[in-house]
Amino acid sequence: MREVTKSDYLKTNTMNTSEILGRFFQSIEKDGRISITHIGVYAALLQFWRQNGFPTPMFAFSKQVQEIAKVSRFTFQKCVRDLSEYGYIKYKPSFKRNRGSEINLKI
Repeated sequence: MREVTKSDYLKTNTMNTSEILGRFFQSIEKDGRISITHIGVYAALLQFWRQNGFPTPMFAFSKQVQEIAKVSRFTFQKCVRDLSEYGYIKYKPSFKRNRGSEINLKI
């Protein structure tokens, strides 16, 4: 999997968020580590990315994405760390109150 960039999205009219989500589902098909919660968090990240104009990288505070995913902060942080460790996203926590964590989706 590789990181999705804004230019990837803009260059190909056929690529859209449902295609990216479809590619994610293909890649997790045989990955027993991925739960429904991971899928929900990935979908919420994709929605947040779309809502904010496809920024690359995107910067998000956990609370912003938790609200979309309907999960607790603890669950969100665990899933994001897992997704990063498994190679589905690239995640760099910020640890700063005024700057969100850096997140890149991969396809």
